[in-house]
Amino acid sequence: MEKTKNVSRRRFLRNTGLAGAAVAFPAIWTANKAHAAKSLNLLAWYGNGEPDMVGAFEEANGIKIQSKYYTGGDNMLALIGESPPGTYDVILADAEYVSVLAQAGYLEKMSADNYPLDDFFPEFQRFDMPGFWEGDDLYAIPCSFGFLGISYNTEKLTAKDAMSYELLWQDKVKGKVGHFDWHLPNLHCLSLRDGNTDPGPSELSEAAWLKLQETTLSLRPQVKGFFDYGGVLSSLKNGEVTAMCGIGDWITGVLQKDGYPVDTVVPEEGGVMFTEAVGIGKDSGNAELARQFIQYFTSPEGQIRKAKLAAYPTAVPNRKAWELYNKEEPNEAKRSGMSLAGANVMDDITAGRVHIRRWPNMQSLTDWNDFWIEYKNS
Repeated sequence: MEKTKNVSRRRFLRNTGLAGAAVAFPAIWTANKAHAAKSLNLLAWYGNGEPDMVGAFEEANGIKIQSKYYTGGDNMLALIGESPPGTYDVILADAEYVSVLAQAGYLEKMSADNYPLDDFFPEFQRFDMPGFWEGDDLYAIPCSFGFLGISYNTEKLTAKDAMSYELLWQDKVKGKVGHFDWHLPNLHCLSLRDGNTDPGPSELSEAAWLKLQETTLSLRPQVKGFFDYGGVLSSLKNGEVTAMCGIGDWITGVLQKDGYPVDTVVPEEGGVMFTEAVGIGKDSGNAELARQFIQYFTSPEGQIRKAKLAAYPTAVPNRKAWELYNKEEPNEAKRSGMSLAGANVMDDITAGRVHIRRWPNMQSLTDWNDFWIEYKNS
């Protein structure tokens, strides 16, 4: 990641006299029930609109969250593109897609003073961090993150085995390699295998892009299949697949809670970091309630619910949430890499072991998608 700035944008604005009054958290996310809308429309990855995540907000405000789920950023863009403006009040998207949504006019501008950014780790306060700010304008608030590397069956493989992407080509996993069927995380990880760490796995020259295609195609004889979210879970559960790249604890954390022998590591060649963010849909008729919902999502209470999401656990950027999590559930905080007493996921970020997942820079997203289709059909 780029060098962290020493001051958040919110603090900068306040220190220069441009910020408004301070905001109290988390009580502000409780709306006036007498004036609240009856429902709020959410577009998100599966699970973010379920009772374990939004039940407290629904009860406090006397409303219902109406959720539309997608799988993969490309699917999300298609859903928004075919929907009239104002269809979605709140949009949860991966950070690399936020800029596209903002530039296409699908998100409202947001005021940093309405959200608890000063409670976040400095890496997530930065207004130069890609995916949240467009110049001086804020369009989404980071709400979770996680690392992608190699996930593996701990009864068949060791952590040492998984510490290199070269595992995927070894005889011990022949016919047992699986893919989550989305080109972006897979090609990022395989790009790291090729050594594309500087400036990053998505910054590929024509020669590097050709090499990545060659690398990926050479893996095809090892591959058992390409799976959606449910298929990834079931294939790891039943042992059909013993190794996957491009996924992480957001999958294996779910399975570990149910006692399945799986784990995830960031290999020596590096890992990929995804970040999720929440923004207000353009022309939302419930913009005020949407703002309060995002305040709930990013408050310590909402962040712990997000970290423990039944559908897929993640790390969260709110440090106060970490403090509460370590106090209330220290074992789970440690398991998910959010311990305050020892090594944690922030260490991997500051050490430069993970690279922010981005759209390809020298090729188009269509180029990557078309190659992925070719790879699957090869």
